[in-house]
Amino acid sequence: MNARLKAYLDTEIGSLKSRGIYRMPRVLESPAGPRVRMDGRDIIQLSSNNYLGLTTHPRVLAAARRAIDEFGAGPGAVRTIAGTMSLHLELERRLARFKSTESALVFQSGYTANVGVVSTLMQEGDLIVSDELNHASIIDGCRLCKADRAIYRHLDYENLREILRTARRKTTGKILVVADGVFSMDGDVSDLRTIRTLCREFDAIPMVDDAHATGVLGTDGRGTVDHFGLKDDWDIQIGTMSKAFGVMGGYVCGPRPLIDFYIHKARPFLFSSSHPPAVMAACIAAVEVMESEPELLARLWENTRTFKEGLKRLGFDTGASITPITPVIIGSGAKAARFSDELFESGVFAQGIFFPMVAEEKSRVRTIVMATHTHQDLEEALGVFEVVGRKLGVI
Repeated sequence: MNARLKAYLDTEIGSLKSRGIYRMPRVLESPAGPRVRMDGRDIIQLSSNNYLGLTTHPRVLAAARRAIDEFGAGPGAVRTIAGTMSLHLELERRLARFKSTESALVFQSGYTANVGVVSTLMQEGDLIVSDELNHASIIDGCRLCKADRAIYRHLDYENLREILRTARRKTTGKILVVADGVFSMDGDVSDLRTIRTLCREFDAIPMVDDAHATGVLGTDGRGTVDHFGLKDDWDIQIGTMSKAFGVMGGYVCGPRPLIDFYIHKARPFLFSSSHPPAVMAACIAAVEVMESEPELLARLWENTRTFKEGLKRLGFDTGASITPITPVIIGSGAKAARFSDELFESGVFAQGIFFPMVAEEKSRVRTIVMATHTHQDLEEALGVFEVVGRKLGVI
């Protein structure tokens, strides 16, 4: 290894170890259900994005198996050469209908969807206005284009108004206002009605990343645009198939001309191989399940209320969350990492989250309940949280 490279890596890794936050990913050794086998232990899973339990739903699994037999293991090319299969188009039709938009386009992941959508649309002379706690994929999309950037304080719409007012006096270019629907670390929700009003006032384009809202909010889990009654009045919706849908992939939903533009211009779409048939078929089945089994969403919210109330009753600080994402604020990165380790040793997995994902003083373990957790799962997990919380002086 190059000596300079080795010295740099040793310094960086040494810093992580000295701060008590050096952790390698744990290894899942079973399906991603409410109870899993991980690192040789049987544990209660509280860090999965599998909100509705669709990773193991029989209809989803059966669809994936059939697709392999009918279409093979892979598409053999990028979408724009020879890799667009009928399954890709069917999924895009289903997503557009589910999101009440004219059209949809599937990307390789939610990350590449955000990067591609933002960086392709916004050009020099344009402006992107972004919530300060937006997902890293949105931030990276902003960095990859030549448009100017402005950040508004988290959920501070008066601050957003001032930025838009000032910007519109200076530019005749496009202005994109982008926000997470549900914020992935805090579980709070953007007020899309207010954002839509401000976009109208200042001739701006509204965009929402609904990765953690789809399958969670709105009719049958259609997301925040539906939740706020804006399905006929919103330009760009981003999402992922890797969370509530339980599979993988990203997508953008919107007007047909927007989707045609991205098919021809978005580099992540143009230069990445398309998804294999089993993934597309599983995603299609997941959309069908979400539409036809509303009881899963009802159970998700019942479990969410049970677990949140239990944490608050024990005295934990759960921040501003109003969704299944429930942070347990610990205070320092090292303590959050240790809290997560202690939980794991006692049979519960809740990932420690610390800088740079959140501010150091807001370090936490992030929990997400699933529709498939039982009451016994949640009560057992709460008991472990209480023991560890008292042991480490968090409660």
